[in-house]
Amino acid sequence: MKIAFFVNDIATEKPVFTTTRLAMEASNQGHEVWLIGACDFTYEANETVSASGRSAPRRKYRSPETYLAALRGEQGVTTHISVDELDVLLLRNDPSMESGSRAWARSAGIIFGNVAMRSGVIVLNDPNGLAGALDKMFMQFLPDSVRPRTLITRDRDEIKSFVQELGGKAVLKALRGIGTRSVFAVTPDNRSNLNQMIESISRDGYIIDQEFVAGAETGSTRLFVMNGELLRHKGKTAAFRWVRTGDDMRANIHISGTTEAVTPTDTHQHIAEAMRPWLVQEGMFLAGLQIADDKLIDIDVFSPGGLGVAQGFTKVNFAEAVIDSLVNKVQYIGYYRR
Repeated sequence: MKIAFFVNDIATEKPVFTTTRLAMEASNQGHEVWLIGACDFTYEANETVSASGRSAPRRKYRSPETYLAALRGEQGVTTHISVDELDVLLLRNDPSMESGSRAWARSAGIIFGNVAMRSGVIVLNDPNGLAGALDKMFMQFLPDSVRPRTLITRDRDEIKSFVQELGGKAVLKALRGIGTRSVFAVTPDNRSNLNQMIESISRDGYIIDQEFVAGAETGSTRLFVMNGELLRHKGKTAAFRWVRTGDDMRANIHISGTTEAVTPTDTHQHIAEAMRPWLVQEGMFLAGLQIADDKLIDIDVFSPGGLGVAQGFTKVNFAEAVIDSLVNKVQYIGYYRR
């Protein structure tokens, strides 16, 4: 199998990233693997897509650290590859990391991924689905029984009225943008600062005024969903819990949280089942669900991370299951002639 991983920038990839683990696993299984950055695509005059891809020497790697070092080192090879000849192009960039002079990079994978898909390449997650997820409006198309009550507006008075309707506790964040920047928790103790919160977020456009889920105060559970189902391998489920530390309300492994093992509950399974039709319809091969209490508070469809954390608690290599599934998809293509 020929597989390429599209990332923000090869230079900024880290060993702890799930993308690195997936690329290493694919390489260890004997597949041809490349990493492609946002700057590396070319739309050729003959209407095909090519890219400058970086690959590591073909050998077995025992850790993401050694794999990434080999890929970037002197033995790593940069090759001009034809994207149209790939079996799989996995879009794994994080648009929230691109701003300012690199704002164009947010949609680079979507644009070139669409062209590659028309040539028969398996592009995941589906670039059309990802285009609709560049802002948080897509959350409003999910089942209302599993998501918090939400108002989206720029009207200051409507925001204040909805906060009052919610009992004085809410979460405010920007509609446009992904990640956890510019997220504010409104409580009875800090409502005097509500105008400043609204002003700060409104600089980025529309504001999401959302019901505060009580369980989010202590943390949230991360579940991985693959092909519309909870990711399971060797009898274990890929999941873990983020635990809030300090005063930052955002339970996020990259910000202010610790992690712990978790056993998915019936509620978690119910939410995953409710999400299945949307995930399949939108072509979301691999997604990360963030759940607090009985509500889905966030979903990552661009670069769901933390498989290494789940592996640490379960001692199961979930990257193996992901690559095996991609191999199956390539085999299906043979039946349906791309």
